Amino acid sequence: MSYTNGLDDPSSVFQTTLYSGTGSQQSITNGGNSDLQPDWLWIKERNGTSSHQLVDSVRGFHLRVESNNNSAELDAGQAGATNQNVTSFNSDGFGVKNGGAVNESGKTYVAWQWKKQAGVFDIITYEGTGSAQNISHNLGVVPTMIIIKDRDNSRNWGVYNVGMGNTSAMYLDLSNDQGTEAGWWNNTTPTSSVFTVNTRNEVNAGSQSFVSYLVGNKQGVSQCGVYTGNGSNDGTFVYTGFSVGWLIIKRIAGSTGSWLMVDSKRDPFNSGGSANELGANEGNASNDLAGDFKIDLLSNGFKLRDDLGDANAGANYIYMAFADQPLVTSKGVPATAK
Repeated sequence: MSYTNGLDDPSSVFQTTLYSGTGSQQSITNGGNSDLQPDWLWIKERNGTSSHQLVDSVRGFHLRVESNNNSAELDAGQAGATNQNVTSFNSDGFGVKNGGAVNESGKTYVAWQWKKQAGVFDIITYEGTGSAQNISHNLGVVPTMIIIKDRDNSRNWGVYNVGMGNTSAMYLDLSNDQGTEAGWWNNTTPTSSVFTVNTRNEVNAGSQSFVSYLVGNKQGVSQCGVYTGNGSNDGTFVYTGFSVGWLIIKRIAGSTGSWLMVDSKRDPFNSGGSANELGANEGNASNDLAGDFKIDLLSNGFKLRDDLGDANAGANYIYMAFADQPLVTSKGVPATAK
């Protein structure tokens, strides 16, 4: 994989934060080395089945979409709402009120947060036309992962990943394998300034509003791509060049499978036991999806530790990973391994 220049502190771009619900308005403060005011906030209840809550600074923190269903954008944070969800993006965290999906008493939550940063992450909204069009973006590098949702209608999410190429797409909210046709990306690879959508309603329905989340490969911070499973308990190792803090995996062909999500805050140790996986397309609680899913998040990548079909059969899988810390800083200084 090719990268742009490194970034010494990944916590300035991405952080995972765990918190407990109180049922009353509260502010959640991040614990990374750098302060992070999120531009994209993704919250999931860990010990219950509330839907994933995705909000961002471009649409406004009060407008949510949910990765595990195809619902249109909902206003869940407006002033005076009975069950308000996210109430603010703060200088180092965010605020929540009393919505059950983000702050119910007795529930625990995980919040994944990204900041817009050249070469790493960008958010773009656009209007669909129903015919092929180029969408300008500000990532500054070629996107390696693009996630798109129709804001106005109940339509499935569309996902582009560099490991599938420009003729295939996935649904973030479904377990389906990849769909192959020109109607998604117009058989056109994204560039450092635009990505192309064709006639699929999921990414370009006429007179509809869309939100897109773009990720690039940046040394020491982020990596998206594809790997091939080996069907063994001594599973495939994927090199990222950084200590993996967050990871999502999806099987792309030959069978259905969940979008498995793990992070180093909920799974801080690689003990060989079952991971506390969540599913982007599922409302399930942690460790309630894929059976005995085992994975090591290492100082330089990740390694599968079982032959589970959702992650390590003899098949291809796309992934997106973000760092806890780089293996080597942009100045060539080795970081501390774990």
